[in-house]
Amino acid sequence: MNLYEQDLERRAANFVALSPVSFVERSAEVFGDLTSVVHGARRYTWAQTRERSARLAAALRALGVRRLSTVSVMLSNTPEMVEAHYAVPALNAVLNTLNTRLDAALLAWQMNHCETEVLITDHEFAPLIGPALRLLRDTHGRQLTVIDVCNSEYGGPGERLGEHEYEALLAAHAPLARLDGPQDEWDAIAVSYTSGTTGDPKGVVTHHRGAYLNAVCNASTWTLPHFPVYLWTLPMFHCNGWCFPWTVAMLGGTHVCLRKVEARAILDAMREYGVDHYCAAPIVHNLIVNAEPALREGISQRVRGMVAGAAPPAALIEGMAKIGFDITHVYGLTEVYGPAAVAVKRPEWAALSLSEQTRLNGRQGVRYALQEGMTVGDPETLAEVPADGETMGEILFRGNIVMKGYLKNPAATAKAFEGGWFHTGDLAVIEADRYVKIRDRSKDVIISGGENISSLEVEDALYRHPAVLACAVVARPDAKWGETPIAFVELKSGAAVDAAELVAHCRGLLASYKLPREIRFEAIPKTATGKIQKFQLRERAKSSSAIE
Repeated sequence: MNLYEQDLERRAANFVALSPVSFVERSAEVFGDLTSVVHGARRYTWAQTRERSARLAAALRALGVRRLSTVSVMLSNTPEMVEAHYAVPALNAVLNTLNTRLDAALLAWQMNHCETEVLITDHEFAPLIGPALRLLRDTHGRQLTVIDVCNSEYGGPGERLGEHEYEALLAAHAPLARLDGPQDEWDAIAVSYTSGTTGDPKGVVTHHRGAYLNAVCNASTWTLPHFPVYLWTLPMFHCNGWCFPWTVAMLGGTHVCLRKVEARAILDAMREYGVDHYCAAPIVHNLIVNAEPALREGISQRVRGMVAGAAPPAALIEGMAKIGFDITHVYGLTEVYGPAAVAVKRPEWAALSLSEQTRLNGRQGVRYALQEGMTVGDPETLAEVPADGETMGEILFRGNIVMKGYLKNPAATAKAFEGGWFHTGDLAVIEADRYVKIRDRSKDVIISGGENISSLEVEDALYRHPAVLACAVVARPDAKWGETPIAFVELKSGAAVDAAELVAHCRGLLASYKLPREIRFEAIPKTATGKIQKFQLRERAKSSSAIE
């Protein structure tokens, strides 16, 4: 035995499994008097949030929740959702946050797939959860313990579905002495489902170690100070809110809860509570950029936003800069806990033109400090592509901030991890400064007459027209060229523009073969987190006809 191994084993005093639950205990201990959660008329301190979470944990344990039991939640961004992120992992159970915009059949499928034992549901969602529970019972033979949340500043009607009411359940149980977390940091902390655009959704299983490290990375990446005032515009059901429930706890910050994501509600909250940080998909940032200027009056503090979920158009980043919002662009996927790469802003960029800053900040950037590897590799050999800004390959990740795998899907897990890397499916280049820039999803590249067209490049051009609110470009079958671009466009309120004008606008920005051959002015389908559902648009495109 080596001398450095002799009598130097791990002990309780020098080794503790990493879990983000520990952040809650620390903030309750040292910042217990500070505000932790704001939701309408409700206010909690960190001491109170810790106690409520510990009461929920005690109640769940009394209901039979144990290590690696699955607890599903159907909740908006409310105090109960925050508490679930602390209580469930504290029991070493697995948190499954349900997408509030799914249909009953898919909700039932997911709860059966992850073998949910307990469901916590807001009574706002009773019309959806009621049928899901019946399907779960009748189709899958699974009966759940249901806890109803009836006190989340929701003024509408709601039906009680379960035998327990949340507040009464908390009151009936003394809090656990401590929110401990797991013995093994590799244990699952959450299971989150991908959108399932083809086939059944995949259950992404993440672990305590990764959640802890990504929560720390969020603070490091964003240079977050202590006591941030964080607005929940990002759904906490999406990748566990990119690990920000735990980041805010680590820093003793304030969660400002928001049930409905609307421009007025966002800007009112920023003004009233002094919000200084928020995260969102591009569509939510667009709401802010395009809001009436009067709605932004009185917001005097510096507001910093993080954008991810889809590649943001350059016009969005530039628009946010013009209204004084500081935007950081991050990139990731559910499989890497949300963001795992960032377009780090270098000091010398501040001296560049706004358009050049926008271009630089619009890249996906470099890996998070605690993510061990990120590269762009040849899809076949996995060899890194040259840093020439031209050679495309697939973005690959490796490290502690990568999922355990897909639940009950060993084939998909093995495929995702081929060659010792996690395969994202995103096509990108490495620029000369080693920053990564996405060119497209592999399935979104348009191949026209043998030439590759990036749908994102065409979308960026369209977004630069002042009338365009949202757009998406997909491939449309073409007898001559194989595929050509078709654009779906939503206009800003009161704006007017026709297809010919938009094509003429793009002609000044794009090579002629990249121009959209058809433009449709119609609603664009989006997920609950604001991602555009291009698979639906591809189906629409199959029946389109070209504009010459």
